[in-house]
This record gives sequence, C-alpha cells and structure tokens, in this order.
Amino acid sequence: MIPTRAADVVVVGAGAAGLHAAVQAADGGASVLLLDADVRPGGQYHRQLPVEFGAVRPERAHHEQPAAADLIARLARHRRVTQRQQVTVWAAEPRVGGGALLHLADVSSGRAVNAGVIAAPRVVLATGAYDRTLPFPGSELPGVYTPGAARALLQGARIVPGRRVLVAGTGPFLLPVAAGLIEAGARLAGVLEANHTRGWVRRPRAMALAPEKVAEAARYTATLTRHRTRVRAGRAVVAVEGDGRVQTATVAKLKPDWTIVPGSEKTIETDAVVVGYGFVPQLELALALGCDTEPGPDGSPVVAVDDAQLTSRPGVYAAGELTGVGGAVLAAAEGALAGLATALDLGTLGERGHAARASAWQGARARYRRFADALAAVYPVPDGWQSWLADDTVVCRCERVRYGALRDAVESGATALGTVCAATGCGQGRCQGRSCGTAVAGLTATLSGVDGPAELPDPLALSVRPVDTPIPLGELADDPDRPE
Repeated sequence: MIPTRAADVVVVGAGAAGLHAAVQAADGGASVLLLDADVRPGGQYHRQLPVEFGAVRPERAHHEQPAAADLIARLARHRRVTQRQQVTVWAAEPRVGGGALLHLADVSSGRAVNAGVIAAPRVVLATGAYDRTLPFPGSELPGVYTPGAARALLQGARIVPGRRVLVAGTGPFLLPVAAGLIEAGARLAGVLEANHTRGWVRRPRAMALAPEKVAEAARYTATLTRHRTRVRAGRAVVAVEGDGRVQTATVAKLKPDWTIVPGSEKTIETDAVVVGYGFVPQLELALALGCDTEPGPDGSPVVAVDDAQLTSRPGVYAAGELTGVGGAVLAAAEGALAGLATALDLGTLGERGHAARASAWQGARARYRRFADALAAVYPVPDGWQSWLADDTVVCRCERVRYGALRDAVESGATALGTVCAATGCGQGRCQGRSCGTAVAGLTATLSGVDGPAELPDPLALSVRPVDTPIPLGELADDPDRPE
C-alpha cells in the first residue's frame, strides 16, 4: 500500500538520476520515497533482467551493471528509503509552501488503478526522456522499432526484434543497440548514421572530456568490426515497404541538410528496422508544476535549473535528461546534486558536509554538460528529413494522421500547434504526442514559414497535459482517500 503521507523527499523515476538523488538525499539524513513505473529500478540505461529469468550473473548484461547493481542494492537496504515500483504519477500540481501534490496510480495489474494523492514537500523529478522519432513512408508498419524499444526488449527480456535487423538514425545510442543485437544473435543488415561523424575530429577537447565514453564507443565499434559490420555515415532509412510488416527498406545517401542525394537510393531486405534520432526530454510533470523551460543544447526545450538543480518552483528539483539530454553519467551527477540539495534544504545536512560531498559531482556535471553540448553539435537533426515524406505518409501513428492532412490544416490557417492537432487529431491517441509531437511541431513550423518549433505560438502544446498518464475515468471517480 502506498503511504498517504509523503517522506521528506519524493523522487520520481528510478533511472540513473533518480537512483543517485535518492541515495544522496538519504545519506544526507532525509527520508525518501522513490517512485518508479517499471517492474524493477534502473531505468533505460541500467535496465535489469526479470527476476523470473533466474540469471546467475545478471550484472554481466551490461558493462556498467555491476556498479548499478551495487547502488540498487544499497538503496534497497537503506533504512531511510522506501521504494515503490510499478507506481506512476498521473498528475501533479503545485503545493502551497513548495513541493508538489502527486496523484499516483498503481500499474502492477497492467491497468492504471488510482492510488491516492501524496504531499511531497520536496520532489526530485527524474523522469528521463523518450526516443525522438521521425516519420517516413512506411514507418507505421509492424517491425519498425525505436532504439529504446529494441534495447528494452533486449535488456529486459533477451528478445531481438527480428532475424535480420537494420539499425539507423543518428546519435551515439545506435552503437550499444547495434552491438547488443549482434551479441544476442541477430544478424545486422547494416548500421546507418545520418550525420557525418567527422565532427568529432574537429572537437578533440570534447572527446578528452569523457575518455570513458570514447572507450565505450570503441568497445561497441570493435564488436561490430568483429562481425564484419561497419557504421556507414551520411545515410538513412527513407522508406520501408512490406505486406503487413517490414520486408524491405529504402536507404539513401544524405546531403548535410539531410535531403536525399539524387540517385543514391538502394533497397535492402530486412524484417526489422530500428531507427531513432536521439531523445526528447519528458517534460509533462515539470510543466504541470509550472517549471520554467529554456532551450537545451539542441534547441529543444528543457527544464531550467540552478546550480542546486532547483527549478523555478520552490521545492521542485529536476535532474537527468529533462534538464538536457546528456547520458547516464551526467544524469547521475545531476541526480546526486539534487539529492544533496534537498538534504541541505531540510537541514539534515550542513553547509560544510554538503560542500564536501557535492564537489566531485559538480566537476562531473560541468564536464559532461560540455560533452553534451558537443554531442548536440555532432549529431544535429536538420529539417531536410521533411523532404522524404509523401502526402500519404503517416505522421501520427496512433490516430493514423497523414502528412497531407497536416499540410492542409496549416494551409487552411491552423498555424498554432494546438490548433493543428485539434484539426487533424495528431497527438490525441494513446501516446499523447510523445511519439509524433516533435516531428509534428517541426512540420508545422516549416509549413507555417517560421524558424523552428520555438517560434510557434504554442511550442509546448503537446507537453502540457493535466493528465500525464492515461487512467480510466472510473478510477478518477473512485477516490481511495475520499471519506466514507
């Protein structure tokens, strides 16, 4: 049963940021409630195998898993930490005096069950990010996966998405996904990086900021090389075809602006395509609480925080990808600093103790924020992908809205993102715009003739949600905290 009275600190999300926030806050003397929607803690990067697998050495599933396993075990033993898995926050509202009121749902049964409201005097939002997807002809076919989904299947269930898999998109996350698929027994039809990664050659100082990440990339590349697979830069999947599911993919060389080099298209046989273009911060709860945003390294909105990871709302801290996508090490540093800040605010950790514990984490944060800036510069997502679309290309998979309908809506005068979505149905399905929102905003901006989604009248329209997680109306009516 979820406690109705919250702890000193409530941490939402048990990925790298949330785990470190919880342990540092608890070590600093605060009582901590850690909430996470997954079956086991760890998030995407430290995803654990199901207990039912009976793995003898589960820490070998990932090169950083031993350290994560130690951290997770430490939290489980900590007397000041209460963990609740398979619990999600379906709505949040500012709390008088600071912090938040969090509306909880238990999802352990496979459906959201209202689990009441808790008052969190201090809350650390560590909600992470989700895959950035771009539509292309056939992208709605079964057999098209995001890298995050493919990795979740692989790490969480040891399932590969197909027998012959094509990995494509942009960003360093493609490497561990491709290497993991090979090690799990899949045959790769290819690994395509849309950008030309020679951008790193011009940034040796950025590479020096994160030597462990360079070494990690080298390990993944070595795995690909051993299996006679190399990353082909400046190429992308621009269409897929198949009868009921993916059977072939059209790949093409790209110009720097991501328009297709004429005559470069080639067809590849494959039964699964794993394609993604980086990540988008999960802002919904932060926006519901009124937290200010600012442009991130790639121009996308992120939650604005100060040196203590405190947002513009009193008692509300944010850490990890929702403050700017930068990877697990940066997320861990930000989470640790947020946790320490909550203990300092509570008064259980003094100024001297805080300074001593925070120093190393502050250095790591500064280093990896600079590295994240370099990542954004090396792996941009220019607007040329929009030229891949045809009128019948599905841009919103949930509601099966096609590009032609979106264009017609804009040409009819719907130039605000919210108006376009109301007119077409984009973002009104199960995913609530998480899958299509970034692409729809980009398309709306281009068709409206403005310089990017940030120039739209309502650029965050698809992220402002009074209900963050779908929950049955009957559960809202049946309030467990209502007096009899």
